[in-house]
Amino acid sequence: MAYVIGIDVGGTFTDGIAADETGGVIAAKAPSTPPDFSIGFENVIEQLAERAGRTVHDLLADTAYLAHGTTAALNALVTGNVARVGFLTTRGHRDSIYIMNVEGRYLGLPPHEVQDTLNTRKPEPLVPKRLAREVTERVDRSGSVVVPLDEDEARATIADLIAEGVDAIAVSLLWSFRDPAHEQRLKALVHEQAPGLYVSLSSEISPRIREFARNATTIMNAQVGPALRQYLEPLEDRLRGKGLSGPLLVMQGSGGTVTARHAPEIAITTVGSVLTGGVTGAARLAAQLGHRNVVSTDVGGTTFLAGLIVDGEPETTTGTVLNQHPINTPTLRVHAIGSGGGAIASVDAGGNLRVGPGSAGAWPGPASYGQGGLDPTVTDADLVLGILNPQNFLGGRKTLSPDLAAKALTERVGRHLGLDAEGAAAAVFTVQNSQTADLARKVVVEAGHDPRDFAVYAFGGAGPMHAFSYAAELGASQLVIPLGHSAGVFSAYGLASTDIMVSAELSDPAVMPIDPARVQDNFDRLEARVRDVLAAQKLDFVEVRIRREVDARYTPQLAEVATRVPGGPLDEAAVDRIADDFEAVYAARFGEGSGYREAGVQVITYRVHGTGILPFAPSIPHAPGPDGSSCEVAISGRRPVLLDLERGREDTTIYDYRRLRAGHVLTGPAIVEVPTTTVVVPAGTTARVDHLGNLVIDLA
Repeated sequence: MAYVIGIDVGGTFTDGIAADETGGVIAAKAPSTPPDFSIGFENVIEQLAERAGRTVHDLLADTAYLAHGTTAALNALVTGNVARVGFLTTRGHRDSIYIMNVEGRYLGLPPHEVQDTLNTRKPEPLVPKRLAREVTERVDRSGSVVVPLDEDEARATIADLIAEGVDAIAVSLLWSFRDPAHEQRLKALVHEQAPGLYVSLSSEISPRIREFARNATTIMNAQVGPALRQYLEPLEDRLRGKGLSGPLLVMQGSGGTVTARHAPEIAITTVGSVLTGGVTGAARLAAQLGHRNVVSTDVGGTTFLAGLIVDGEPETTTGTVLNQHPINTPTLRVHAIGSGGGAIASVDAGGNLRVGPGSAGAWPGPASYGQGGLDPTVTDADLVLGILNPQNFLGGRKTLSPDLAAKALTERVGRHLGLDAEGAAAAVFTVQNSQTADLARKVVVEAGHDPRDFAVYAFGGAGPMHAFSYAAELGASQLVIPLGHSAGVFSAYGLASTDIMVSAELSDPAVMPIDPARVQDNFDRLEARVRDVLAAQKLDFVEVRIRREVDARYTPQLAEVATRVPGGPLDEAAVDRIADDFEAVYAARFGEGSGYREAGVQVITYRVHGTGILPFAPSIPHAPGPDGSSCEVAISGRRPVLLDLERGREDTTIYDYRRLRAGHVLTGPAIVEVPTTTVVVPAGTTARVDHLGNLVIDLA
């Protein structure tokens, strides 16, 4: 029997799923194990093997592929635990990474911080000045060599950097995206002196106009590439030793995977990998349920993540910002705040209750874990309110202490606000639901959408406990808890169901109308590059799908909008339609009538995404069909639960999800206990089990 496995390593928990060719799905969840996350990774594999009734060796030997969402690159950048990087650039342009395009003080900050100008600061430079060096060369905007590369000088400069003990070298030359020859030669010169040294070229990582963002992306790729290689190579070796026969795949922020052999070369693309698995899985599920518009929400132990699926496609962006530095990589648009189940509740000096962004993590964890943690968390509040069963956490593998939870809530929150443990728990619960609702509303409304047109999908260990509140406050029409393969590890399902994806891009600014031959040539070169990279993955694909797009703008503007371009030969009429399609996308995003065609339209960057469709994709299993029984067969007990301060504690029916069948309808208030999560069905609503085992709650 063949399997596909997805393993998603989060800051608090590591989630795993194994799907077989018959449609069977096995789920597992274990605490993450920082600083060595591979331990938690392998713990989950052991759980999956045990639940499959197989040895680890047999399970891995029958695995077609194993897809992994890793925090290695993101953690390195956030904590600053990165490789020591030397930087080479064109003479006269070293200081671009310190000037930061005059936007370094506010890049990526929320509006209220941007407005606090006296307290804005530039971030620490990516590279200390003594490791940022210049080489003599110059290519102009047309790609012509104006000044040849001075190789003798370059060799001496490279020798100096190697003597400084750098772990990697980033190379980003002016206009190298028009002619990468000088960058490629510098890479060869580095390897003449240090054959194994990691080298990152802007012409390979970010061949896009705008010097600062291109430099920053190339440097950050060099900062995390060696660490990702040091993490993945021994992990893959151990998995091979334990029997893995298929490839180890690594998730990217774009929503697709690449092989572990290739991932370190483009390490910066994996930064958002742990954020995108859930959105990818939600898109797969939405296609089966017929939902065109979905808010994908994932409440894990550390963060609350929200992404949009509009007209059946996840929303994407051509770049992101991390630590006030821009990253030029296509990625799914996922918004995050530190508001997971492990978010710490505290009272600030002004007497205001705060929930997050700090997290208790897997160790010491919430106070109720009994591992020495003293800070109250959202999980502790859920326990005191009766939502969580202290004997059923992580499927009964961990027992929680209501007494420790109540003690922490009283001492750290209640005594400052004049509340007992229950009152403090209710306050934490309310703040948690309000701030997750605020982010969900921001994601939908600020993108110009009507929440009533959307269903909310809620997953992650804590998502199904809180989704009833933030989905209702958002004004969504329907709430779906994807339980057929366990909502608590749904992000891992997204990984397991993801195909190989690579992207290539090239800036070639021009004002429309543009010669169709020029447009066709750009796309042909990019498509050839994408197909070469896909072939280098050394995997068998059912088919390869190519998608084209351009970044376009009105001439006076500085920012572009990504616009789809149809495949096939491009004649004059097809190129003219690019401007029409750009205007349609622009109007949808910024409002009807917001465009200004008279200013002219420019195409700035061309981009091609290539998807290699893998031969084995997990299917969502169907739930057991109706057998004439009522949902009462799944009742496992009753307990008082507090969901609404005005209603107080209510005697609430508790259901064991494993005994529910398709067609069963539950009336709220109710709690559904699942091995990897807990679902709240509020009073005044009903939840039905659909044919895939999802719990569907109609809100409108």
